[in-house]
Amino acid sequence: MAKGKDIRITIILECTTCVEKVVNKVSTGISRYITQKNRHNTPNRLELRKFCPYCYKHTIHGEITK
Repeated sequence: MAKGKDIRITIILECTTCVEKVVNKVSTGISRYITQKNRHNTPNRLELRKFCPYCYKHTIHGEITK
């Protein structure tokens, strides 16, 4: 099967709070998670609440491009 036609794709989730802090040079890092999603069931960008070790709390992690 061709690589571009796979239904399940690997995505990267990145902490939205840490990304905003990096602009202000406050944070020491950016939390990222790797997961998979079904392209047919979830065509839009995925956002999940995950734990961020840099913020020390649960924050919104949004899908980013590779």
